[in-house]
Amino acid sequence: MKKFWKEFLFRGLICAAGGPLVLAIIYGILGCTGTVEAVSTAEVCMGILTITLLAFIAAGMTAIYQMEQLPLPMMILLHGGALYIAYILTYLINGWLQNSLIPILVFTGIFVVCYAIIWLIIYCVEKVKAEKLNKILKN
Repeated sequence: MKKFWKEFLFRGLICAAGGPLVLAIIYGILGCTGTVEAVSTAEVCMGILTITLLAFIAAGMTAIYQMEQLPLPMMILLHGGALYIAYILTYLINGWLQNSLIPILVFTGIFVVCYAIIWLIIYCVEKVKAEKLNKILKN
């Protein structure tokens, strides 16, 4: 478990700086499209802090795949669950998601579908790699 937390902190700290950059791009797009005219300093501060924490958690949680004690489906559930909680809390705290049942259910559905699609792509890519490696080993 100590190895996990060390790797979690390492990965999280490396990627946390990307959070404010993503927020700056989002605010820039909102400004260019005229969607948002002004953002208060409190919104900017909260956005920077929460997005930095979100980036830290999202990157850090990839360390779970280094743990060989857990089966892959359990690691996927833990990773997805942690990401879901981090994203929904970030969106709710910043007011980017309305705090009512329908928007939360829509967000949840989109999150689950996107997460499943990403894992399906990863599975297919890794399967092709494994088949190529097996073919090389047979020859």
